[in-house]
Amino acid sequence: MRLKRACVSVVAVIGLSVASDAQVQAPQPGQASPATQPRAGNARESDAPPTLEQMQGAVSRLRGGRIARPTSYDSMTPEQKRYVQGILSGPRGDISGPLSVMMVSPGLGDVTQRAMAFARFSGRDGYSSVTPKYSELGILLVARLWSSEYVWNAHNRYAMSVGLPADVVEAIRLGKRPPTMEKDVEAVYNFANEFLTKKKVGDATFQAAKAVLGGDRAIVDLTGTMGLYQISSMLVVLDQTPLAPGAKPSLPPLD
Repeated sequence: MRLKRACVSVVAVIGLSVASDAQVQAPQPGQASPATQPRAGNARESDAPPTLEQMQGAVSRLRGGRIARPTSYDSMTPEQKRYVQGILSGPRGDISGPLSVMMVSPGLGDVTQRAMAFARFSGRDGYSSVTPKYSELGILLVARLWSSEYVWNAHNRYAMSVGLPADVVEAIRLGKRPPTMEKDVEAVYNFANEFLTKKKVGDATFQAAKAVLGGDRAIVDLTGTMGLYQISSMLVVLDQTPLAPGAKPSLPPLD
């Protein structure tokens, strides 16, 4: 009961936008969003309680770095099993990235994964009001700020598939301001970048972004998403979480 109340409290305070990242593999340009594309393989077909076999399979696929992961489903504590069930009862089909790091602290993990799902699956009923194009822009700026290869790798191609121009993504990867941007992208970029680098947002920047995003709720949702992805980025940087097989680091050092 206390955990349930804590989850509700987090949702109410943050407006709950934050992204996940159970590392859902980023789709190639042209593929649908993980929130809308047909679910197959490790993806969940419905937000229903997972079977024991599904939970055992998810645990067997855990990959990590410096933070210990359970070696099997049977080796987990009851709290960890409830955490796994909570993740797989939602829209995710696996446990990876920061979600797997938090296996060592399932209480924190359960509260956080609910918030991450809110942000990660924007556009669905009951989730973030921010469209993926703009939320992914904020996420990429956070990943670049923390030089989080894992989060960057999970989102850069998906960001392009939902409408963020490739030249904008490349400039962010290099740690530079994109030389040209459409007005809507520029307004959201200015808001996210100013907030992350200056720790405050001027009125003109705020109002321009608010007009593009559609109001106060979307501004709060985007801010919450960036905050949650800072948690994601910090956890995988701390853990030194390995990239997906075949993926290579791509973020140059920042000046």
